[in-house]
Amino acid sequence: MDFKTEFKPLTVQPQEIEGKSFEIITEELGEHPFTEQQYPIVQRIIHASADFELGRSLVFHKDAIEAGIKSIREGRTVVADVQMIQAGVSKERLERFGGGVKVFISDPDVMEEAKRLNTTRAIISMRKAIKEADGGIYAIGNAPTALLELIRLVKEGEARPGLIIGMPVGFVSAAESKDELRKLDIPFITNIGRKGGSTIVVSAINAISIMAAAQK
Repeated sequence: MDFKTEFKPLTVQPQEIEGKSFEIITEELGEHPFTEQQYPIVQRIIHASADFELGRSLVFHKDAIEAGIKSIREGRTVVADVQMIQAGVSKERLERFGGGVKVFISDPDVMEEAKRLNTTRAIISMRKAIKEADGGIYAIGNAPTALLELIRLVKEGEARPGLIIGMPVGFVSAAESKDELRKLDIPFITNIGRKGGSTIVVSAINAISIMAAAQK
């Protein structure tokens, strides 16, 4: 028996695929606790991950969406823990308001200081970031140590982020760092558990930047 079949590529436009995907997500997700403002972020994260459990685990500070939109429209910097986030974020929408994405983890001074103090570059990158990105969006999808250090700096009054998107993935301190983030009374977007990652954080930033661009 011949099991070979002719491959036929999709001929629909990307926007049609995305629209159909969003329809499927809405149908399969069903009832949920998210607000009208929060849902586009949940939707895009599920779209990026095909993971409904991750989507349902998202937690939003009550002021998170408004704070994120405000930061973007004011041209504040998005600080990413790794270059993958910088590569994935829609720079055009950020640049429209004078903003952009910065990553400090590979800066020579960060690497030198981390070596001198025998600590991680992620920790030192946050210490550098708070001096250069006051009121910015801190986007952490890879390094729990970066999130824990940022939380420490917030508690000690040294850091004043506009919004923290903290969703590092992993088995060591990832879930625990998010637990600590949810205790802060400043705008944040996070999730419960080990799941997360750079692509998830990118989805959240892009969703917020779309909302920021849509405002008059």
